[in-house]
Amino acid sequence: MKKYIYTAFITILGTITISAQQFDINADLRAKFENRNGYGTLKPDTLKAASFITQRTRLILEYSFKNVMLRVSPQNVKTWGDVATTSKTDANNAFHEAYGEVKMNEKLSFKLGRQEINYDDARIFGNVDWLTQARSHDAFLIKFNPNTKNQFHFGFALNANKETNFYENYTVPQYKSLQYLWYHTDLKKLGLSVLVLNNGMPYLVGTDEKVDYSQTIGTRLVFKNGNLNIDGAAYLQTGKLSDKSVNANYLSANISYKLSATLNTTLGFERLSGKDQNDTSTDVKSFNPLYGTNHKFNGYMDYFYVGNHANSVGLIDIYATLGYEKNKFSAKLTPHYFASAASIYKTGVKQDSYLGTELDFTLAYKMYDYVTIDAGFSQMFATTSMEVLKGGNKNAGNNWAFISIKINPNLFNYKSELKP
Repeated sequence: MKKYIYTAFITILGTITISAQQFDINADLRAKFENRNGYGTLKPDTLKAASFITQRTRLILEYSFKNVMLRVSPQNVKTWGDVATTSKTDANNAFHEAYGEVKMNEKLSFKLGRQEINYDDARIFGNVDWLTQARSHDAFLIKFNPNTKNQFHFGFALNANKETNFYENYTVPQYKSLQYLWYHTDLKKLGLSVLVLNNGMPYLVGTDEKVDYSQTIGTRLVFKNGNLNIDGAAYLQTGKLSDKSVNANYLSANISYKLSATLNTTLGFERLSGKDQNDTSTDVKSFNPLYGTNHKFNGYMDYFYVGNHANSVGLIDIYATLGYEKNKFSAKLTPHYFASAASIYKTGVKQDSYLGTELDFTLAYKMYDYVTIDAGFSQMFATTSMEVLKGGNKNAGNNWAFISIKINPNLFNYKSELKP
């Protein structure tokens, strides 16, 4: 019986791809154990650490023919035990991506549907692949590449709860609409990117929905010369948010150097503007990294900008990284020095801006080409100012550990020898 089923499956795939240039099926299965003992915020004395296992199961199907490419990526995201063993349904099934891309000529193409949006170092737009579910957008994207050194991307999105005959307030906690322009050019050893994002967030005045637009405008530079890599970025945010004026900024710089074939090091800093806690104005002065892969920045314990720390005192993060990589093994150690960018107050008394130091240590081992094991441990050494900001107890341990196994083989690959 199994033989007949397998034969039928191959026959169907052959029928699908007989006139196609290429058809691929890839799998992405990852399970991650976490022990959270002060992850995201300081641990209160009355609470215990949490341990759990999350899992992503995803298929990635890609089909290309002539000037058309289709990508469909169904996935199931779950925490082990969140569905009964006898359950007939699972609400965690979804499409991570489902889009089509049409190449109009050698320079111009467009892409529409559910898709990841990633640019530069993923600070403003990223796929947040660390999260079990990751991030994707329902969007339309136009790509114009006049030559090999220049790229222009224009994207926009318009969101609604569902198909309706009349206007309905948007209740999903995210943007109502957005438009952006991204430009990148390569100039010998220098790479330059420019991003302009118009972000529309809904809010209610009584029962009426209004949409305010804020603008994020900035640039990122990358210089590479042999073992030396220097990058920096600067962004401004302006416009309106819930009828409040926005005036925020961001600055970062990194210097990386490859010491040897196995050792590399990085020294860097970030400053995200914030608002003094005694500031009585209604202006929004705290920079928001919006749709970036924020887990990649500011420590793996996610105390800042991972579903938290919005409209707060901002952040100064000074860090250094020492990385080792040889054959299938890699390791990385990163200490972070955290301070507030704006003033913290407790009962009218200004507090020290130093928030604490976090140590992140990670290991990775590539068992096979399609199997990787990752592990890590992080420790937060917080201060009284962090307690004022976050609550909890700075002396409660406050650490986090994880082990992740990723399995991502290619299941099927077919290239047509026929000329379309």
